[in-house]
Amino acid sequence: MSTDVHAHHTLTEHTHGGDCGHEAVQHGDHVDYVHDGHKHAQHGDHYDDHQAVAEHTAAEHAHGDDCGHEAVQHGDHVDYVHDGHKHAAHEDHYDEH
Repeated sequence: MSTDVHAHHTLTEHTHGGDCGHEAVQHGDHVDYVHDGHKHAQHGDHYDDHQAVAEHTAAEHAHGDDCGHEAVQHGDHVDYVHDGHKHAAHEDHYDEH
């Protein structure tokens, strides 16, 4: 079972950028584009859907080697499967991936 949250369109269907018509929001080291009520971020050959900040903070629960959640490599970082979705560390919080 895959719990990746990919956007509903592909790079070939629509390319986000400075003149695509969608609001650009800086998100750490990349830009998210607001599209149909959620945020898309390019990740390799697809867009990830950056829906929201995870429901818990890094201070409340630290994901890592011994946290008890499945670790899934996602490009240049690791996502942790948590309650049917994935969390990825981002600065002082987790993003939903």
